Amino acid sequence: MKERVYIFDTTLRDGEQVPGAKLVTEEKIELAKQLELLGVDIMEAGFPISSPEDFNAVKKIANTIEKSTVCALARGLDEDIEVAARSVENAASPRIHTFISVSDIHIENQMRKTRDEVLTMVDHAVSKAKSYMDNVEFSPMDASRADFEYLVKFTQVAIDAGATTINLPDTVGYALPEEWGLMIKNLVERIPAFKSDVVLSMHTHNDLGLATANALAGVINGARQIECTLNGVGERAGNCSLEEVVMTIQTRYKDRFYTQINTPEICKTSEMVSDVMGLPVQPNKAVVGANAFAHSSGIHQDGIIKHRDNFEIMDPKDVGASGSSIVLTARSGRAALKHRLENLGYAFDKNDLEPIYLKFLEWADEKKQINDEDLLSLLQTVEAVSK
Repeated sequence: MKERVYIFDTTLRDGEQVPGAKLVTEEKIELAKQLELLGVDIMEAGFPISSPEDFNAVKKIANTIEKSTVCALARGLDEDIEVAARSVENAASPRIHTFISVSDIHIENQMRKTRDEVLTMVDHAVSKAKSYMDNVEFSPMDASRADFEYLVKFTQVAIDAGATTINLPDTVGYALPEEWGLMIKNLVERIPAFKSDVVLSMHTHNDLGLATANALAGVINGARQIECTLNGVGERAGNCSLEEVVMTIQTRYKDRFYTQINTPEICKTSEMVSDVMGLPVQPNKAVVGANAFAHSSGIHQDGIIKHRDNFEIMDPKDVGASGSSIVLTARSGRAALKHRLENLGYAFDKNDLEPIYLKFLEWADEKKQINDEDLLSLLQTVEAVSK
């Protein structure tokens, strides 16, 4: 039987931490509506204690969204948790997400506490959040650099205090897939609650370009929630990319796992995030980049024209893309040129095509990319020369 993987989207919170990407309340509400249409299970709407505007934005989102769980982030401090609880109190499905550092690096150099003092803080923070609502997520921050035995103890304290989701952050993007997967596997084996009523989650960062790989390694080893963002936006090098993990699960793990994401809404949501945050998507970005389904090599173009599966592992329609595109460059072959000319209403046999192709190569070397208007001009030029 296939197992469900829950998608926790933090575009509105961690994604907004990109310098210059701050959203006004109305923009956050519109994005939240699109995230609900996309089908995310949980959306982290913001960090309410951070500012009055963010509190109001989270509250309005909580009052608007009907299907997705609306989550508010809070440090493990009473005031943070109280404010977070007020911000989502009217949500159809509310969640508080609180966190405390677990690594000795943070405990000694930032918190300046002892391990035992921190365990007391964990119990208090989760119990406080639990007094407001049943759905409480807790994150041992910097889990990837923590002592494993202490992480086990730390996690168990949070579960005993009432946490229903434990989220393991690779806060600085330090983990490697093999070690991250092993940590998840060992934690599932050591803590029985992960096999019954507590969800094990991950929040992976992309500092080494491994956020998606780490998230998938975690799923394979027992985690059942992925924290991610559209376009991989977020602090520093960003977060695990929603579109990448969802489509990898659908493409490579469809017999083992599934998500509830409405995948034809992916490209629309990606474009919306890019527009409102002012963060262009790199053309070669997986799944949603402008070149994700574009082909300029003659060998690839010939293969795509004959059968799409030759050089595409996803159907563009599955993610809401307009379709495959044949980009005419000096690397394009006769098959691609013939195909494009036929789309324009011109049919040529092999002999008639050859002079057009030779002239095409000259133009392509000069212009780099040939569009339909160029092709029409090129046909006129070849015809004039042949007369």
